[in-house]
Amino acid sequence: MNDKRILLKVQGLNFEIGSFSLKDINLSVNSGDYMVLLGKNGAGKTLFLDCLCGLRKLKSGEIFIGDRDVAGLPPRERNIGYVPQDYALFPKMKVKQNISFGLEIRKINKEVIREKVGRMADLLGISKLLENYPKGLSGGEKQKVALGRALIIEPGMLLLDEPVSALDEPTKMKCCQEFLKIQKETGVTILHVCHNIDEVLMVAQRVCFFDNGKIVQSGPLNELIKKPANEVVAGFFKKEKC
Repeated sequence: MNDKRILLKVQGLNFEIGSFSLKDINLSVNSGDYMVLLGKNGAGKTLFLDCLCGLRKLKSGEIFIGDRDVAGLPPRERNIGYVPQDYALFPKMKVKQNISFGLEIRKINKEVIREKVGRMADLLGISKLLENYPKGLSGGEKQKVALGRALIIEPGMLLLDEPVSALDEPTKMKCCQEFLKIQKETGVTILHVCHNIDEVLMVAQRVCFFDNGKIVQSGPLNELIKKPANEVVAGFFKKEKC
């Protein structure tokens, strides 16, 4: 966690979909950072995650993870774990199969998969759920299964898209504590999308503020609150009563 080399470097990223676009995105994230991507709904945060993990084709730009430009690589070759907002669990697969999916498609040895799934389930406290199907799980349990599926490939970076938005307040707090625990234990770099200041306060080391497809300010949370770059940032934190 003391290694502060740059893990992610985005340069000149541009992407268009319909009338909306991500415009000249530039961002650096250090190894081991927990960065929150903040901004109103529709600001471009989720699209940015999609671009990072290879679900969207860029109009232009570079995405370096370590010393590799991964912008032209398929998702499975980018060493990124992704937890989408709806968790996207496979309904006809048991929990253990959902978690192991990324290893299965990489044709990892079955005994190795079994051991890794067991360790991941222990880490997340879901060992008793491995034979269950997603349909009967609570929101918090589904979130943990999706997290396990993302982490089991041992990614260098974990992307969380509104990971607790559908959960009640006590469960949100527990899940955010879980994210911090996992980061501490694995050293994974996390980018966490949200638009709620309470969530930011629980997890963020650094914040990147999006507005209308652009990054308008990036830095420590206190810096954004005390020295907002523009009226949009100031208005957001004023509304949130910071």
